[in-house]
Amino acid sequence: MRCPFCHYLDTKVLDSRPTEDGQAIRRRRECLECHRRFTSYERVEEIPVWVVKKDGRREAFDRAKILRGLLTACEKRPISLEALEEAVDRVERNVRDATSGEIATRSIGELVMQELRELDEVAYVRFASVYRQFTDLEGFRQELERMIHAHRSQD
Repeated sequence: MRCPFCHYLDTKVLDSRPTEDGQAIRRRRECLECHRRFTSYERVEEIPVWVVKKDGRREAFDRAKILRGLLTACEKRPISLEALEEAVDRVERNVRDATSGEIATRSIGELVMQELRELDEVAYVRFASVYRQFTDLEGFRQELERMIHAHRSQD
């Protein structure tokens, strides 16, 4: 690793430990030339996943968008941020496991609705009403009836 101060190529690792979230390794290093210390982080390089929009455009997968959608759907609901972060983790894991580099927005929306259905029925209906673009009360009523029927068959 190159020293950020004198650009010497040889450093020694003084300490290594995982970051709090476990997604990286934090290393304290010392330059063998100027003896200054610095921190480096080692992360797994992830293959980018492209999201194919309804109009055919492609954009990079962004987990922050999923979290924003969940936060909006769960506004004023008794759901912790930790529970939402875990839901986003599961969606992201499913997206990365199920794709060869591209995934349709429709598939991501279904994964999000599956998570919301487990977390909170009201948040699920809020999200579904926007995601499924209900244009009238009838579509909304049909979705509620599907939920009620599924809820009864679980009991």
